[in-house]
Amino acid sequence: MLKSVKSTILLTLALCLAITIVSCKGSSDDDSDVIIPEVIVPKEQDDYKLPDIDLSNWKVTLPIGNPSEVLPPEILDYATNETLKPFMYNDSIEGALVFYTYPGATTNNTSYSRTELRELMNPEDGGETNWTFAQGGYMKGTLAMSDISKDDEGEYHRAIIMQIHGRLTNEQRDLIGEDDNNAPPMLKVYWTDGAVRVKTKVLKDLNATYEELLETDAWGDDNGYTFSETVGFEKFTLEVKVSDGRMEVILNEKESVVYDDINIEKWGVFENYFKAGNYLVTKDSDAFSKVKYFELEVNHD
Repeated sequence: MLKSVKSTILLTLALCLAITIVSCKGSSDDDSDVIIPEVIVPKEQDDYKLPDIDLSNWKVTLPIGNPSEVLPPEILDYATNETLKPFMYNDSIEGALVFYTYPGATTNNTSYSRTELRELMNPEDGGETNWTFAQGGYMKGTLAMSDISKDDEGEYHRAIIMQIHGRLTNEQRDLIGEDDNNAPPMLKVYWTDGAVRVKTKVLKDLNATYEELLETDAWGDDNGYTFSETVGFEKFTLEVKVSDGRMEVILNEKESVVYDDINIEKWGVFENYFKAGNYLVTKDSDAFSKVKYFELEVNHD
């Protein structure tokens, strides 16, 4: 409204000036002496949009360093953080948070790099506090694949855009003699050639003991599920709903896939945390991907 009023005032002043000049020249018989000034109306500025994402309960892993991580409160200043700026920045035209990555530094237990958020239920403990399926959780994101490289055969590379990752408690870690708290990811949601594909974990032996369940190699990959709707490079919405013995993934509020079998029931032994962002699934040296998140929310009500 203020911009509109300002433009109207400027236009009125310019017209008054024009009338004044015409009046002063009116005594001349030569109309060519009349000067009509050009009226310049200030151009409206484009709206500046910001993503609807609260980073207070997230840390980010980057494809640099060993690898590098940025936690709250530093992550809240990502727009001016020199470490983060190349990998995590605003698209202020579309109102999105861009996650950019390429093959580089990797975390333990993986060969691939990422610019990816990791949920922190309690930022002060750096990830010690997590949740179980019995406690439940919900994640919703509105996002789009912005750009991604192709392989030597002209096929797009893949990127993981959402995850539920398992975690051993300290007691479980010590029980099986592990040196870290890593457990398998129960859920990986991929962008693959314009489609959204879901992969989950299944037990290799349904009769495995409690201790055996905690071992990473006790779990294999399922056959996967690809949603029928193609998203391409357009904006789409993903929801992940978790409750005791049940997990559901929903695309664009229209199509969902539900997991509620014995594998999900057995998975209840693990703690978990949500992940979201850009996990590039290739080691090709010239590969890259950019994922845009417009909205991201998590709750455990």
